Amino acid sequence: MRRVLTTLMILLVVLVAGLSALVLLVNPNDFRAYMVRQVEVRSGYALKLEGPLRWHVWPQLSILSGRMSLTAPGATVPLVAADNMRLDVALMPLFSHQLQVNEVMLKGAVIQLTPQSEAVRNADAPVAPRENTLPDKAEDAGWSFDIGRLKVADSLLVFQHEDDEQVTVRNINLQMEQDEHHKGKIDFSGRINRNQRDLKLSLAANVNASDYPHLLSADIQQLSWQLTGVDLPAQGISGQGTLQAQWREEQKQLELNQLNLQANDSAMTGQASVILGSEPQWNMNLQFDNLNLENLLPAQAAAAADGEAVQQGQTQAKPQRPVISSNLEQPDYNGLRGFSADILLKANSVHWRGMDFTQVSSQMTNKNGLLTIAELSGNMGEGHLSLPGTLDVRKAVARSSFQPRLDNIEIGTILKAFNYPISLTGSLTMAGDFSGSKIDADAFRHHWQGQAHLEMQNTRMEGLNFQQLVQQAVERSSNVKVKENVDNATRLDSFVTDLSLDAGQVTLDDMQGESPMLTLEGDGSLDLIKETADTRFKIRVLEGWLGESRLIDFLKTTPIPLNVYGNWQALNYSLQVDQLLRKHLQDEAKRRLSGWAEKNKDSQNGKDVKKLLDKLQ
Repeated sequence: MRRVLTTLMILLVVLVAGLSALVLLVNPNDFRAYMVRQVEVRSGYALKLEGPLRWHVWPQLSILSGRMSLTAPGATVPLVAADNMRLDVALMPLFSHQLQVNEVMLKGAVIQLTPQSEAVRNADAPVAPRENTLPDKAEDAGWSFDIGRLKVADSLLVFQHEDDEQVTVRNINLQMEQDEHHKGKIDFSGRINRNQRDLKLSLAANVNASDYPHLLSADIQQLSWQLTGVDLPAQGISGQGTLQAQWREEQKQLELNQLNLQANDSAMTGQASVILGSEPQWNMNLQFDNLNLENLLPAQAAAAADGEAVQQGQTQAKPQRPVISSNLEQPDYNGLRGFSADILLKANSVHWRGMDFTQVSSQMTNKNGLLTIAELSGNMGEGHLSLPGTLDVRKAVARSSFQPRLDNIEIGTILKAFNYPISLTGSLTMAGDFSGSKIDADAFRHHWQGQAHLEMQNTRMEGLNFQQLVQQAVERSSNVKVKENVDNATRLDSFVTDLSLDAGQVTLDDMQGESPMLTLEGDGSLDLIKETADTRFKIRVLEGWLGESRLIDFLKTTPIPLNVYGNWQALNYSLQVDQLLRKHLQDEAKRRLSGWAEKNKDSQNGKDVKKLLDKLQ
């Protein structure tokens, strides 16, 4: 035991003596000019170190500096600025005039990726060859140095692309490692707080910078985020994923391949690329296994899933986040103006506003504000729907135009999804052409126009039974008996109409419906804003009568006027059965008198009756 302690003490003395000799014999300020020169030779950046350099020997042999900055050639502001910097160096290489920097640490740094911090190339400067501009060995006859790791803690990143709004990333913690071939690892975490939204982001990636700055590639093996704040679901949006990224400097192109991302319970794969310039050009091909928009959009947009009968958007005030003063004059969908894009989207399943879609496919292009949706289709239940159209935002006021095609779609699901308190179910087939401004349910109710042809099968409208209304009115006004009917709904096997929409006013023309129980025809109007109706029908009840009589035959073949009007949730109706029955009795009396007069035409009474009937006609 005594020998072990003696050995340890000797080693400790040697270590202390070596460090003391190093501190006394090697002045870290001798490295200042060399480091500045080597940074400029290798990258062209200007390194500025303020204050004296000093040794720090515990727990790691390090060189400490005061305030530092790193500025690109011709830039007006530094790319990186920090109040202090620490260089962790290896001990033994120092004795052979080698400065081996194991790690560079910046704490409280400000990193600015803005147009002001970008390098400005002299127009007359020669173009560098494509080979790597970072040589493996420095050309120096004396000291040489290399950097193994970079660590940035509790720092700030300011990012701005051209004239776009600045994005600030706070609480940055970054650790980078590289080998002699400029292949390394990156661990990053940060936080963005903007417009009352908070984004926490972290990633771990393998980076290949062997051909930098011409090509930079990264294999992001772990990416996670959490987004919370206003205009988002109550639980926020969180997820993780993996992807591969490549940056091509000459083409200014960013490629994202093997995307595999998850957000809440939605999952996406695919690839995307963008060529950055005055007008970025995007190309996307994305596939979704499951896309649950109700967990990605604000709760107000998915209110229909709660099954409430009232239109929440019209009866409840929607909380709004504060408007940023710089965006007050921005027109709707202004973000579409500054780029072009080709987008292919496919999804096995989509859940939105309580509706479930399968095999969804979309093909879209954007040309600096002209969004063309060549295809947007999918299956819904037993049916299929297609919604191609355009959105033009190149002028101050946006213009939208869509040509919906629905085949065998359950109309009750759609009415419920958009909070229309109409108790109607049935299979809907529709072909239409609609246009308006903004693309949302409220704008559709108030400002859109268009026409459509509707065909419905197996419809059921709750609250009013047209057959029951007619038969009960006839039963009260005559001696006709009807079968008992307790169903409080009107059923039709088929129903067709032509629809036109103009600023919330819906006109229904040439309505035709039939079932074994009744037939109807008519026209009417709906007010989508006030939620009122005014419809006029002519009803023929074919079944449900008891017995046989001329009056029943008359009722089966005679359309009975029915007016349905008022608020959708408290509809009123009026029937004109009494007038029809009175007319039927008059016609029946005339028929019988005419028959009697015909039989007694040679008598004076017969002649008098004939004259009377002629006058009544």
